Amino acid sequence: MLSSWKHSPAIRSVLLLLFVVLFYFCLAPHVLPTTYDIEPGKRSDRNIEAPGPIEDKKATLEAQEKAAELVEPIYSIVALRGEAMLEQIFTRLEQLNQDDQVTEQNKVNIYRSEIPQFYNDYVDKFVSSNRGNEIYNDTLLDEMSQVVKAQAYRLPEETFYKLPSLTAAQLTEMRAVAIDIVKKLLLDSLREAETARTKVAELVNASTLSERKTREIVQELARFSIMPNKFLDTEATNKAKVKAKEDTPPVMIKQGDIVVHKGEMVTQELYDRLSTFGWLQDEKNYWPQFGLLLLSLLFVLVIYSYLEKYSSLNRKGGHYNNSQLAMLGLIFLLNLLAMEIVQLTQTDTMPYVGYLAPTAMGAMLIAILLDAQLAIMSTFLFAIAASVIFNNQSNTIFDFNFGLVTAVVSFAAIFAIHRAGQRSTILKAGIMASLFGSATVLSIMMLGEFPAKEELILTVAFAFASGLVTAILVIGLMPFFEVTFGILSALKLVELSNPNHPLLRKLLTETPGTYHHSVMVGNLSEAAAEAIGANGLLCRVGSFYHDIGKTKRPSYFIENQTNMENPHDHIEPKLSKSIIIAHARDGVEMLKSYNLPKPIRDIAEQHHGTTFLAFFYHKAMKQAEEEGVEIDFTEDDFRYPGPKAQSKEAAIVGIADSVEAAVRSLRNPSVEQVESMINKIIKGRLDDGQLSDCDLTLKELDTIAQTLKEAVIGIFHSRIEYPDDVKSKEKLA
Repeated sequence: MLSSWKHSPAIRSVLLLLFVVLFYFCLAPHVLPTTYDIEPGKRSDRNIEAPGPIEDKKATLEAQEKAAELVEPIYSIVALRGEAMLEQIFTRLEQLNQDDQVTEQNKVNIYRSEIPQFYNDYVDKFVSSNRGNEIYNDTLLDEMSQVVKAQAYRLPEETFYKLPSLTAAQLTEMRAVAIDIVKKLLLDSLREAETARTKVAELVNASTLSERKTREIVQELARFSIMPNKFLDTEATNKAKVKAKEDTPPVMIKQGDIVVHKGEMVTQELYDRLSTFGWLQDEKNYWPQFGLLLLSLLFVLVIYSYLEKYSSLNRKGGHYNNSQLAMLGLIFLLNLLAMEIVQLTQTDTMPYVGYLAPTAMGAMLIAILLDAQLAIMSTFLFAIAASVIFNNQSNTIFDFNFGLVTAVVSFAAIFAIHRAGQRSTILKAGIMASLFGSATVLSIMMLGEFPAKEELILTVAFAFASGLVTAILVIGLMPFFEVTFGILSALKLVELSNPNHPLLRKLLTETPGTYHHSVMVGNLSEAAAEAIGANGLLCRVGSFYHDIGKTKRPSYFIENQTNMENPHDHIEPKLSKSIIIAHARDGVEMLKSYNLPKPIRDIAEQHHGTTFLAFFYHKAMKQAEEEGVEIDFTEDDFRYPGPKAQSKEAAIVGIADSVEAAVRSLRNPSVEQVESMINKIIKGRLDDGQLSDCDLTLKELDTIAQTLKEAVIGIFHSRIEYPDDVKSKEKLA
């Protein structure tokens, strides 16, 4: 019944479905928005708190608009150089005043027409020559043209009548003074030209001009030539407004902030605000749920595919054990639960508390109890889950800072715990996780915006403490898993191999021959098991206990009959058979009484399988013939009750047991004899069907034979004759 449960496809399907449920509900609080059933115009029956940090987009938009409004208009300086235009006017005056063919009235008319046009033409030419370059944008040039023309100075009518009477000498003197005044006044930035024009009279009166008429004309021409040079740059202002909006930080609603208080009237505006957050139940948006369900299914698909195709947990029928799958699910549950508990203490001001989570606990437990490669695969899932659970940002689903730290500490723990032989190894693995986790967190913080000293110390301290907490939890949980799931971990096996164990001390003191035999079998079986990828440590420890049943009647077994007569010489063969066969059953009962794990008991029960006790059978046959009685037994009566070896490890121990006993029985065996004897033992078990219930292949049996030969030669080196030694003896003979 138990075996069928462990390999039932229906149970396996249920367990995989539970995996989906586990991932969905562990990640749901962190990726799915909380929704509320409220209506506008009614009072809220509860406080509505933000489930996590979320951006208030409406408030953010308002903050951006306010920031844009606070941007001062940007004014740019455009150097029009009004003195250049004034140069053109004086040149025209000199040219036309010297022309005697033009009457004075015509000159007045020409000046009345041309001088104002000089102004407009100069501005238009400046605009056209600078349009399209990188100095002034087109919007600024259009603004400048409009403002400058709007502020053009209107020359008095009497000025035009005074201009034709100016001599060349007067014009030369006036030119220098006027240009100097205009240059000086245009050094300042001017939004209004009138500001500078009010200063012209003072500067003219302080000049070298002595005639009243020339001073008056210079004043008017200078005022006419002064133009504004500071203009509103609409394009630059708009860019500054956009930049101000972009630089405005989003308005965040912190986790736990009350958005709607209990009893508060839900206005339409507040209702619309909650709608933008996606917190209303009447908005039938199931896409997030479908997305999370799909992600959970993908997680389980990764686990299932790995277990089916690549995991070393696969056993008979090419399937892993459902008990192992259930244990894997429980480990995932505990690891995710530990993350969730630590996440409850995480806040916006202390997001680094998440580094305290014992995220490597699951990887360490899987590596010790199941498979190191499965632990590596699971680490990627734990890293993704940590990125979701500890994510403290509203605009992303994952924070891979936590995922990276989870991956690093888990890999460090897995490699440190590989082939763990003592409980202290777990603590060493925890320290390795602490060191690697601290280094990873420090590197992340140094790559980003370097934090304050206090925050840096706390973050690294949390990461370091995580490894130690992980080790403590793993040490505490190990006995629970070993007892609940009957797991025989490497750590437990090493503890059971301690010679001070009561059963091994009993074996050593009461049956020293059997103890030595068991140790030899352990060495042989471990080497053979490791050669084919089986559990060598289980074979070694199982060998130590496989003949513990012989302690009930030690003198009836040949390895303990030193300097004593064989008691089997004086009893019936059937009784001898019963005593010999009983040691397997007695051993199982003794192992049960000391609560040794089932895999150890299985090896003790199965290492002989249903093998045939040929010696006592033939002795019984001979005795019946001598006494002339009818034979009332069969070969089956002289076989071990079994069962046959159900695992590779039990089969290997059985073969190694026979090989060690056979080699010990030989006086001075040669290498050829050892090789022949090993092959004969394996072939005999194969022909007798003793290996039909385990999944050893013929190739693996060849490997076992070769490994046992090398091990036997190494262990019994001094007793084995090599071919050269045999030839030397033959020559001497």
